[in-house]
Amino acid sequence: MTTAVRLAAPLLVMLLLLSACDRPQPVYNSRFLTFGTLTDISIVGVTHERAMRAVETLEDDFAIMNKAWHAWAPGPLTRTNNLLAEGVRFAVPPSVLTLMKKARQLARQSDNLFNPAVGRLIKLWGFQSDTLEDHRPPEKEAIEKLLAAHPTMDDITIDGIHAKCSNPAVQLDFGAIGKGYGIDLAIEHLKEMGIQNAIVNSGGDLRAIGSRGGHPWRIAIRSPSGSGTLGFLYVSGDESVFTSGNYERNYLWEGKLYHHIIDPRTGYPAEGTRSVTVIHDNATVADAAATALFVAGPKDWHRIARQMGIKYVLLIDTDNIVHMNPAMKKRVQLMDRNQPVEISAPLTDTVTADRP
Repeated sequence: MTTAVRLAAPLLVMLLLLSACDRPQPVYNSRFLTFGTLTDISIVGVTHERAMRAVETLEDDFAIMNKAWHAWAPGPLTRTNNLLAEGVRFAVPPSVLTLMKKARQLARQSDNLFNPAVGRLIKLWGFQSDTLEDHRPPEKEAIEKLLAAHPTMDDITIDGIHAKCSNPAVQLDFGAIGKGYGIDLAIEHLKEMGIQNAIVNSGGDLRAIGSRGGHPWRIAIRSPSGSGTLGFLYVSGDESVFTSGNYERNYLWEGKLYHHIIDPRTGYPAEGTRSVTVIHDNATVADAAATALFVAGPKDWHRIARQMGIKYVLLIDTDNIVHMNPAMKKRVQLMDRNQPVEISAPLTDTVTADRP
């Protein structure tokens, strides 16, 4: 073999290896309806058949979860609510018990600004319905009656698998936590199936693991108007991005917009905020925190975020001012350079918690 041939052989092998490295990884995308919204799944780096089986499994999982946690359709949660109202001690369905415990912990951390015990109040406003047509605000007296009962998660005593409620006004509604917990379970199921790079996005709320072919996942932040894009951020490794906005579920009555994020302190839709976006490594926490910070508003979001362990927050108030902590500012690219922005004090006590 000549010297030229001997040199060409390893060069050919190197070129083939480089070509294999440059070849894009396969991406499988799928979409289905669950929790009243479209859920998009993207899986990277596995065969089409393997990804398809994984998505079919997740679709079945979400269908079971949606039925278990539906606030007004017959199922485990509605049965649980009936028993809570009766004040009897009962065995909580497993599908509800874990979420009940998580919800109670997060409610306490948020000073009950996230309060899934106010299901009767949400129903009173008409938001426990498949359609929001022909709704009108409830009477002031009905709101005040429920506020006087002051339902919270602490009215529920949990003893092992059993629970008992001391307040008949308590009615659980997991609308501000169920989607996050469902996404967490979906991601963990994907990991159990050996999938390392994926994103589960349900109506704009998501958790992403790994990367997209070695590149971070690019996430759009919806404009507070509900259409268009406010900006972008990038996530990789394992992070969740959740947004609560007054554009999601609402209705007009006599020219005024009433949205579904009810302030449990006043009994009325929370005021002062248009939308909140948070990043956290746990989708359940991110889901509950987005609601709590929306209710807290531009004056109190920082304190509640610290109590809940949230390190990245973007809040848009009703004057269209963007409020961010320094760590979030480093990660967000706003589309409008003239967008008014107020930067808060850091949410963490050390700079090591801030990601570039």
